[in-house]
Amino acid sequence: MYLDKTIVELHNLLVKKEVTPYELAQEAIENAKNDSNNAFETICEQEALDFAKTLIEPEKDNLFWGIPYVAKDNYSTKGILTTGSSDILKDYVPVFDATVIKKLKEKKAVLIGKTTLDELAMGGSGTTSHKGKTYNPYDKTHTYIIGGSSCGSAASLASGIVPFALGSDTGDSVRKPASYAGLVGFKPTWGRISRYGLFPFAPSLDHVAYFTRSVEDAAIALEILQGHDELDMTSSLKEQCNYFKDLNKDIKGMKIAYIKEIVESVKDKVIIEQFEKTLNILKELGAEVNQVSMDKKLLTAIFGTYYVISCAEATSNNANLDGIKFGLREGNEKTYQEVMFKARTKGFGEFIKRRFIIGSYSLFKENQEELFLRAQKARRKIVNEINKILQNYDLIYLPALGSVRNPFESNVDKLEPNYLIAENHLAIANFAGLPSLTLPIGIDKDFPFGANFLGRAFEEQKVFNVAYALESKLEFKNITAKKVNG
Repeated sequence: MYLDKTIVELHNLLVKKEVTPYELAQEAIENAKNDSNNAFETICEQEALDFAKTLIEPEKDNLFWGIPYVAKDNYSTKGILTTGSSDILKDYVPVFDATVIKKLKEKKAVLIGKTTLDELAMGGSGTTSHKGKTYNPYDKTHTYIIGGSSCGSAASLASGIVPFALGSDTGDSVRKPASYAGLVGFKPTWGRISRYGLFPFAPSLDHVAYFTRSVEDAAIALEILQGHDELDMTSSLKEQCNYFKDLNKDIKGMKIAYIKEIVESVKDKVIIEQFEKTLNILKELGAEVNQVSMDKKLLTAIFGTYYVISCAEATSNNANLDGIKFGLREGNEKTYQEVMFKARTKGFGEFIKRRFIIGSYSLFKENQEELFLRAQKARRKIVNEINKILQNYDLIYLPALGSVRNPFESNVDKLEPNYLIAENHLAIANFAGLPSLTLPIGIDKDFPFGANFLGRAFEEQKVFNVAYALESKLEFKNITAKKVNG
């Protein structure tokens, strides 16, 4: 077994020629075929093996050379089925690669497969894919969620199939599953990575994001994926950074805040106890750690604000899935209205239909002031409060979620204020477009859980450095389900 190692560890083995890219690809494909968590839409067996065969002489300075990876199935992959885990795109084969796929290909990383997601990346539970539920590798009973929407990518890493997985993050779609799956889940500043070729959900919130099993690997990935792209006018023109080369554990004098109202909303004692231990570790490492406060009304408004804005943007962005430009076509329709009606009725799941209805309702002229514009104003107020905190602190540090594990079937009141805050606060990073990283900080009864760092715009290096320093004092780097529970 090689693929339960980190990218850095695998690179060293590849350079020494103790293993070849072809052997790694074979192992990853075998692992993917044996997956029992419904993590895959497509396994790219022939494409991966053919490409891996061409990789002969190791590139010492290219850490992604020969590394197998998977991509969430909402990234365009030329010649490879790309479904968005939706029936409306079940036969769609793109004619171009997303920019991040192209960059990974240029670095000679090997794409093993496309992973499941909540349909069209809408959802947070890993339950709305057209292939059914995606399961958490840490849970052999298939009782508890791995989270979504990047559920398949998270599952593939947690089960040791590959060491790197692309996801996307619109509200917490990488950072929430990272907590449930014991992974490093990272999204950069909005615009730091090109989104060209990523299926749009809510573009003002969407981020290219990914999973690794160490902070080092997360820094390596951003180093190669960052940069302006002429095909994405929202990509940043900022100078590129050496995130991995500049990684260090010296955080003396760094100022870190935690928000009182969010921490108090977490009722799982195991999480709070471990979170407090990590606060002390950060202090011992030389950081200044202080409690700050934030208006609880704003915090309880996060979910509603996110829901209205994301549904409204999704309704607009997915209007092209109409059976004419994209989507299902039976062939016996007599009018274009009939084509659209049949395609969208049969192609979308019930969850997606509900979101489109809410989005359309929010955008009706008579409702815009009360719903869509009001949500935008709430978003601005929340972002302003976070930016006020970040004027005085380098980072905000918080428990990632309110509970270690979350069952598929739950009677919890999801509109209860503490639940609303604890389970949805990660969306703040999407509202503000700020870098955010979830790091595993504990294990409870064989289930991992994480905490989250939120930094200032384009200060990813500080986020990596603090997470790297904390990770070095914990015992959860590069964990997998097999290592934890056999």
